[in-house]
Amino acid sequence: GDPAASVIYIQQGSVKLSVVSETGKEAVVAVLMPGDFFGEGCLAGQPLRMSTATAVTPATVLIVDKRTMLEMLHRQAAFSDRFIAHMVARNIRIEEDLVDQLFNSSEKRLARTLLLLARYGKHGTPQPVLPKVSQEVLAEMVGTTRSRVNFFMNKFRKLGFIEYNGGITINTSLLSLVLHD
Repeated sequence: GDPAASVIYIQQGSVKLSVVSETGKEAVVAVLMPGDFFGEGCLAGQPLRMSTATAVTPATVLIVDKRTMLEMLHRQAAFSDRFIAHMVARNIRIEEDLVDQLFNSSEKRLARTLLLLARYGKHGTPQPVLPKVSQEVLAEMVGTTRSRVNFFMNKFRKLGFIEYNGGITINTSLLSLVLHD
């Protein structure tokens, strides 16, 4: 990976973080939205980035070098509190992702991924119309094949959980699939 020398803050747009195995298989480990940070590993001494960041939609980011970020964390209590809250929330999300991957079917993982992309469960109002995201990217996020994603997306559409109209609109009824055991 590239040298880990800065923290990046997303001002606008969405960014996917992905990793590639030695055999060339790509996995999307996160899709980040405005207000999210990435590259925080440099603050803990990580020498190289573990993932690749790619804009999913047109994005504007703020790059903060490691030294400046550390100074801001030490000198600006409100910023430090916000950053710590972000890191704790990210840690919780990673734990939830691991549990999801270990215990849920690919259908349920796809439903959860769509809801997360629509910002359900986040502060503020959910954004039911998703940024343009391909079935291939969804498959990489869920850990399944594009054909399985296609199958489940068609099923979700027939059940009224989602709508296709140039983009994907998520209906709140999709929550029932995730919440139902």
